[in-house]
Amino acid sequence: MTFLIRLVIRFYQRFLNPVLKVLAGPMAGCRYQPTCSNFFLQAVERHGPWKGSWYGICRIFRCHPWGGHGYDPVPPAKGADHHEAHH
Repeated sequence: MTFLIRLVIRFYQRFLNPVLKVLAGPMAGCRYQPTCSNFFLQAVERHGPWKGSWYGICRIFRCHPWGGHGYDPVPPAKGADHHEAHH
């Protein structure tokens, strides 16, 4: 499942996103850092295909002209900050 999600996102990044930028203009990009597609990939890697997809979909819905902008990282996996605090 994770492989399929990665494949779809990479297809979007490589083929669809450039077309959208040509059609909508250079300011039509993502308002967040990392971009929504990179956020989605990171979320799936960190949280698995189901929860990661949920995070990615929620991020996409936040990315609109009246939404937020700026740095918005993927939340850490449960227990990750506890593990990182000891290393």
